[in-house]
Amino acid sequence: MVSSKHISKIIVILMSLTVIACLLAVVFQDKVEAMVGGYGVSMEYETRLFDTDEVMQVNISIDEDDWEAMLSNALSEEYYTCDVEINGLTVKNVAIRPKGNTSLTNIANDPDTDRYSLKLEFDHFVEGQTCYGLDKLILNNNYADATNMKEAIVYDMYQFLGADASLYNYAEVYVNGEYWGVYLALEGVEQSFMLRNYGTQDGELYKPENMDMSEKGGERTEGMAERPDGAPEMSEGMTEMPGQGEFTPGERPEGMPEEMPEMPEGFDPENMPEMPEMGKMPEGMTEMPGQGEFTPGERPEGMPEMGEKSEGMRGMRDNGGSDLNYVDDELDSYSTIWDGAITESGDKDHKRVVKALKNISEGNNLEKYMDVDNILKYMAVHTFAVNLDSLSGNMAHNYYLYEYDGQLNVIPWDYNLSWGGMGGGDSDATEMINYAIDSPFSSTEFFDGLLSNPEYLERYHEYLRQLVDEYINGGRFDEVYERITSQIDSLVETDPTAFYTYEEYQSAAEMLYDVIGLRAKSIAGQLDGTIPSTDESQKEDSSSLIDASNIDTSVMGHMNMGGGNRGSGNGDGGDGSTRQDFGGNRGESGENEAPEPPSGDFQPGEAPEPPSGGFQGNFQPGEAPELPLELPTT
Repeated sequence: MVSSKHISKIIVILMSLTVIACLLAVVFQDKVEAMVGGYGVSMEYETRLFDTDEVMQVNISIDEDDWEAMLSNALSEEYYTCDVEINGLTVKNVAIRPKGNTSLTNIANDPDTDRYSLKLEFDHFVEGQTCYGLDKLILNNNYADATNMKEAIVYDMYQFLGADASLYNYAEVYVNGEYWGVYLALEGVEQSFMLRNYGTQDGELYKPENMDMSEKGGERTEGMAERPDGAPEMSEGMTEMPGQGEFTPGERPEGMPEEMPEMPEGFDPENMPEMPEMGKMPEGMTEMPGQGEFTPGERPEGMPEMGEKSEGMRGMRDNGGSDLNYVDDELDSYSTIWDGAITESGDKDHKRVVKALKNISEGNNLEKYMDVDNILKYMAVHTFAVNLDSLSGNMAHNYYLYEYDGQLNVIPWDYNLSWGGMGGGDSDATEMINYAIDSPFSSTEFFDGLLSNPEYLERYHEYLRQLVDEYINGGRFDEVYERITSQIDSLVETDPTAFYTYEEYQSAAEMLYDVIGLRAKSIAGQLDGTIPSTDESQKEDSSSLIDASNIDTSVMGHMNMGGGNRGSGNGDGGDGSTRQDFGGNRGESGENEAPEPPSGDFQPGEAPEPPSGGFQGNFQPGEAPELPLELPTT
């Protein structure tokens, strides 16, 4: 009986202590998280896979038919099964698929290469399976980067500052025992990444993507132009065209002429005027409505080049919240963020994100709604790298958004187009080298509160100064550059799928070394006040800018959004296009040649007569008729 009474008292005491411990855990939540790993967990793969002193060895064993099917249907991004041996460890039943955005589409449209970036998911088919604790491994193909090292250097800068970013290493990739090429291996930003960086935090992860050009499940995903309200979709099985009646798929609808009207006498399709360069007006046109006069052949004032910063782009397009600008309290206004969810999330989680964006836009308690210190580190490296394929240019993508307890964090991604790679090969090197450090983001207002706060601005400047003084001038960059070149030189030289020749790689790597040195020199000048540090002040006085007229950024590679002319040799010329073109002038089929002149009588300067069945919709003479967005398929 006595023993029973003592046991009852002990139970009551233990329950009381448990309640007290729970209350203390709530009150001192941050300290408890720190003790139990809330701020990161050491992972075995950090040293097993991402020790940059040794190149990662990857051998993908996959059925030959599956490999060919995957390459032939890359745009579907379908997963296939393979076994992967990495640094001696074999992991079975691994999921593999091509990955990418513009690069994926361009490579799929290029008959001369199948060098896709690849995603390996160890836990896709086998729940809980990892490779030394890693759930996802990314193998980047260094598309449009003749240096093969832009991304590696950027991620090394992030590591140097201690920012939340993927681990990296080079990988010597084999497929069924045959050398496939040298890739950049990255830690996937998913569960293992979050565990390594945030420990026990149960946060939500998103990857907003308003430029998705891939095909998933056979359909274009978000980011592609939508049809206007009420516009019909022409699809397989559709047998009626509005205003034209029924027709058999693959045949010409009733009323559509077999031949186009004849063009006037003397018309020569081979002497058609060339289309103007993107961002420039046609020759002879000297005035743009609402813009005033300009010099023919030049870009009108205020019109940005592709990838160029443009303050006017802020808030001018519907990107579903991917620019991180606060719009209103409606969750539907941020659909691109939710569509990019990596973790399972719902309206309750989404409301926390919107609340944070609202307070950030108003400058309220930024420490509560932003991981200020990590975001300042992100800003410093990102700005140093001049990556315009991102929030810095007019592309609101290529980042991850992490939210925990109402606080937002930004995780970097995709840097192959840094340092002048996003401009079609004609980027202004002097403008890029002197990229303004105090007005670095044109697509978003998300960072404005930090840049306008003296304390945060000074801390951001300190991180930039650390990159200049310690990373560049202190010798870290030289060490990294020499290590990378010594590791990959022979791998690039023998790479059977390389986009560039070995000679192009060598020239590009040397050019990159010079570019990074000049960029550091400009940032140092902007920090000490001898060089203007905003776009506006640089336009007012450019006399002190670092002269980079001897720099040819195209040597390092650049993105060509769908058009060709790479350099000679086995590799691309640097724009991701050693193939002669992406979608035009292929072979001698004539399918891309100038169309036959229309038939019929009409006077020069007048529009030819429309087909008897009529065009779609209403139009005025001199304007293009409205056409369906999709044609019927057979």
